[in-house]
Amino acid sequence: MSSRNNHIGDTTTQSYDDAEKGIYEASQQSLPVLPTPPSPVYSVDEKAIIQQVETVQPTPVTSPIHEGITPSSSTPVLTLASRNSPPSPASDDLKKPQGKPPAKPKRKVSRWILFQLWYNTYRKFFTIVVTLNLIGILMAAIGKFEYATNHLGALVLGNLLMAILMRNELFLRFLYIISIYGLRSWAPIWLKLAVTSILQHVGGIHSGCALSGACWLLYKIVDILIHHAKQHPSVIATGIITNVLVVISILSAFPWVRNNHHNVFEGHHRLIGWMGLATTWIFVVLGNAYDLKLGEWRLDAHSLISTQELWFAVFMTVFVLIPWVTLREVPVEVEIPSPKVAILKFQRGMQQGLLARISRTSIMEYHAFGIISEGRKSGCHYLICGVQGDFTKSLVDNPPKTVWTRELKFAGVGHASAMFKRGIRVCTGTGIGAALSTCIQSPNWFLIWIGSDQEKTFGPTISRLIHDNIEPERMILWDTKKRGGRPDSVQLLKDVWHSFGAEVIFITSNKAGNDEMMQGCLEAGLHAFGTLWDF
Repeated sequence: MSSRNNHIGDTTTQSYDDAEKGIYEASQQSLPVLPTPPSPVYSVDEKAIIQQVETVQPTPVTSPIHEGITPSSSTPVLTLASRNSPPSPASDDLKKPQGKPPAKPKRKVSRWILFQLWYNTYRKFFTIVVTLNLIGILMAAIGKFEYATNHLGALVLGNLLMAILMRNELFLRFLYIISIYGLRSWAPIWLKLAVTSILQHVGGIHSGCALSGACWLLYKIVDILIHHAKQHPSVIATGIITNVLVVISILSAFPWVRNNHHNVFEGHHRLIGWMGLATTWIFVVLGNAYDLKLGEWRLDAHSLISTQELWFAVFMTVFVLIPWVTLREVPVEVEIPSPKVAILKFQRGMQQGLLARISRTSIMEYHAFGIISEGRKSGCHYLICGVQGDFTKSLVDNPPKTVWTRELKFAGVGHASAMFKRGIRVCTGTGIGAALSTCIQSPNWFLIWIGSDQEKTFGPTISRLIHDNIEPERMILWDTKKRGGRPDSVQLLKDVWHSFGAEVIFITSNKAGNDEMMQGCLEAGLHAFGTLWDF
């Protein structure tokens, strides 16, 4: 099992990164945020908005949603009403919380909502795949599955091939292309949502097939050992070695190992997985070349080429190699606007919704980050790397001149936003890295960004990208440090949903923020897709 979303924006391996801490620290000491005043925030009529803003009394509990990001000398003040409109007089009061308010009551969520979010499409895929394979193993054990009796190796390799496909950059990009261009012009919203959920959760097929392949492999080894008198010792030995390597590779990808010991995951899942692939080739070739009935080796090529097992092994090898063929060491410019964040600039424009995997070495420790680009013809793209672990900290402490990356980029679930007519992209902290391209490249997407001291933390480059490409009426930038706390994110999403006419919401946040918004959206009947943590 691999981690597809493990480091998107670098926000999933911990509860939240340094660039997001202010969101949750400030919320415990800030004034309560009341619901946003109706219509002026989202109305396109700027004159009416300004008039209504001027009537707001400067009380410290007014929601200052019109102010945009914290102003500085390098970036003009961005407001939802107008770039030149004066800031709300309530802002100065809100910067100075007066007294410690009572703690915000925790939202009560029904068990049914929690179960729906827990038993998502990922777990449904996993359950279906593993259940069907276990039934097949049981039927084979009692002699009711003739195909398994004759083609145990094909069942092993077929499952492992499907597991590899579900994590392959080229295959997933193909799935996204046929889904986007095949559905966006005619499909009803329910079908688009269903397909998006499938695309986001194909990791359940990956995990289920990997585990099932290991179970079939174990069954095959037991069967070989039972009939060891007929088998050649070399077939038995390579079978046992392959089984051990595949099991270690799978165990190393369990969430606890992957999230808490990432380097262990990288070394074991990738390198031992490659060793397992090599021994699989030997096992397949030897197993098919040895004639059990005659007790001798068959040396004719036809008998080997005509077997299913060989072609499964061929395609496994091809799809494992494809991403690595595109591996390049490329130049990078590093901007460090604050000790919490590094902004990496690369050549070449990109589509929205893609992820880049980068490393200081050619083989080990790859991390995925959302790509920010103004479009394919823009000439460059950016990654926002929030400081969390050793790798991201080294980008700030010792900025590289070059990094290794795969030129074939991975499609994240945000790539599916091209299927929908109008939507909301909400993110917290460094999640802006995965969200911003969608709103830059499509005028039909609304950006909500919640973060602490946004402009100072993320610098002028990100501010320029936002100011130059997104109209004020199409964004809300909520600076928790300036406003004294975070908003009621669920109420904010409800307001924007109705005023903007959205069809779907894509969320990129830490686990606490993701859970809060996903629970609220499901309860309110809003179609939302959040950050995925593979289990």
